Amino acid sequence: MFMRCLVVCAVGCCAAGAARAARADDAFSTDWARAPKAEARLLAGGPAQAGFEIQLAPGAVTYWRDPGDSGAPPSFDFSGSVNLARAAPEFPAPTRIAEPDGSEAFGYETGVVFPIAVEALDPSKPVRLAVKANYAVCEKLCLPAKADLTLTLPESASTPYAAVIEKARAATPRRVAWRTLGGELASVDAGDWRLCLPAEPGPARDLFLETPPGWWLSTKAQASAGGRDCFAIALREKPADGAFPLSARATITGGAGALDVTLILQPKS
Repeated sequence: MFMRCLVVCAVGCCAAGAARAARADDAFSTDWARAPKAEARLLAGGPAQAGFEIQLAPGAVTYWRDPGDSGAPPSFDFSGSVNLARAAPEFPAPTRIAEPDGSEAFGYETGVVFPIAVEALDPSKPVRLAVKANYAVCEKLCLPAKADLTLTLPESASTPYAAVIEKARAATPRRVAWRTLGGELASVDAGDWRLCLPAEPGPARDLFLETPPGWWLSTKAQASAGGRDCFAIALREKPADGAFPLSARATITGGAGALDVTLILQPKS
């Protein structure tokens, strides 16, 4: 796999990116933590919901939990929070971003809000949510960015940011069982498969596959035919001790809404 976009950083640029901030406009968002080509803030949506928002400079991109051939995924550390039992970040569906060398990244252009489901240790008290976030921003060169943010969530009711966070949550793939999709997954030969799903109205579909370490599968959309949306899946790398069947996490975007489903891949005998 290509690794075109190396994440590099001088100590001074990282410290400055984490330190410079613009003032928050209200009690339900933090200051913006500025970094080269990006800025980030924490949003309160209500007692049990928050969001981590990244705004990007024109031409810059940031990454999904699987960054593809380049970049690095975001990470979130909530260990400094108060009255927090659980904080679970969610990842809106990515887009496929073509790189000049022919490689591909999976992520976001313009900006993204990562919804965070929050559970309090004591529901009668507010959660003070603290996050140390690391993410990559790429244009011609990839640079790491940091944001160290803290925000107290409201004890009741929603905030002006609840709709923004809910919109991001609606763009997050919905977990479904394979048997409910009415799809077909067939082995073409020892290292190739064909996945077909009933066609749906809406944006063109795309398929992203996440595999265990050492495995690499590529995907390519095929022309829709016979009321089906189809994809070719090809095995590119396999660990020396890797064995089938292979369980892969599939994210299907477009159509009537993004889906998250487990595929079991078995080669033709």
